[in-house]
Amino acid sequence: MLHPESKQSAESPSAEDTIAAIITPPGEGGVAALRLAGPRSRAICSRHFRSTSKNRSPWRPFVMRYGHFHTAESTVIDEIMVVYMPAGRSYTGLEQVELFCHGGRQVVRLILDELLRSGARAAEPGEFTRLAFENGRIDLARAEAVAELIAANTMSAYQASREHLLGAYSEHISMLRDQLVRIMAEFESMIDFPDEEIPQMEQTQLTTQIDDIAAKIRTLLQSYAGGRIINEGFRIAIAGRPNAGKSSLFNLLLRQERALVNPRPGTTRDYLSEWVELGGVAVNIIDTAGLRQGGGAIERLGQKRTKEIMRECHLVIWMVDISKAGWVKSLDNDVKALPVNNIIIVGNKIDLLGEKQAHNNLSNNEIIFMSCSKKSGFKNLEAALVKRIADQMPDMTAGLVVTSARHKQKLNIALRSLIDVRKKTVAGDSPEIVAFSIRQATNALDEITGRLYTEEVLGHIFGKFCIGK
Repeated sequence: MLHPESKQSAESPSAEDTIAAIITPPGEGGVAALRLAGPRSRAICSRHFRSTSKNRSPWRPFVMRYGHFHTAESTVIDEIMVVYMPAGRSYTGLEQVELFCHGGRQVVRLILDELLRSGARAAEPGEFTRLAFENGRIDLARAEAVAELIAANTMSAYQASREHLLGAYSEHISMLRDQLVRIMAEFESMIDFPDEEIPQMEQTQLTTQIDDIAAKIRTLLQSYAGGRIINEGFRIAIAGRPNAGKSSLFNLLLRQERALVNPRPGTTRDYLSEWVELGGVAVNIIDTAGLRQGGGAIERLGQKRTKEIMRECHLVIWMVDISKAGWVKSLDNDVKALPVNNIIIVGNKIDLLGEKQAHNNLSNNEIIFMSCSKKSGFKNLEAALVKRIADQMPDMTAGLVVTSARHKQKLNIALRSLIDVRKKTVAGDSPEIVAFSIRQATNALDEITGRLYTEEVLGHIFGKFCIGK
């Protein structure tokens, strides 16, 4: 493992290379952008850029200049804008130049090819952000937040990644780490100066501090259930007996005719899955095969898969056809037999009941009554779904939400080590043994922020980035 002081080393090819990449998405657009980063960025760009302003230097930092991009043979490729950023004041921490041209596929490709011909190397996925990390511009947790922010396609994902990028999460981890370092210093002083009269914390004070740090780590770990939903989405299965209106509700939630709807029972024999956004959260809606006795072999396979999906989902919408006689008794039996208890019951086809019968049914507060065909009651269901989703989401106002499985693993290691520290302290074990366990907890937190890392970990993290970031 390496420490921050040794990050910029000869082992890193990026330390001496100048890299280049297109940093806007592929396709046609009004503007496209390219980035050069490395010690020869300005020199390489100077071979191709001709400013239209004769009396002003194009390399004044952070000033956008207009001009033309030429090939090595002096053929004009496009009119462009250029911004120069000196080392230590750019995103990567290295000398950097960004170029803005017209957003055609061919023109941006021609410009990149010229930069590569002039000595730049094509950037690897995530290499710009890795340079920012290796040059101390951001820590590893904030580097991961960059990828999360780019991938965010819902408001909750955006909020979580934004807070991580702004640094509140990293600061919290560093604060816990610093508290552990102070405790560890106390034990190490006992090891280094066993005969000196050094003021030492009382055991109760020490255990109180350890308990406080452990409690804060537990709170972070508890946020991961919601953080995982932010990253992976909330899964809802629509289930029920055949012909209860599951596919109709599926289409309503998607606001498109995605599933075939037919009055004949058993139409859906396999599941359909689509994504929507509810309450700022990505939600995977799954339309499942109806559950009933009998049916052909294919239908029975579909029903088996339905039960598996229900167990895997965060929530199940159980559809009931309330126009059928005896539905209340059937519902009781069905709910008791379900493999899950996270259920919202929807009574469908309220439009087929008489006024008196409908009034009696609507008195059941545990059921959401609606008509998929008339769309009545649908807003009530949407509101209930949004509330159920919100109940499982973490508080994102402080930005202390764990969304990374890697971070969860390291926090678990830190917590187990602190539990071990407390036991050893109470048992009166030697300072050497206790300090070792504290160091394990500290190292685990350092691996979150990148104070400690391996090349394998960095390769895994930055390999998931897009080229250009």
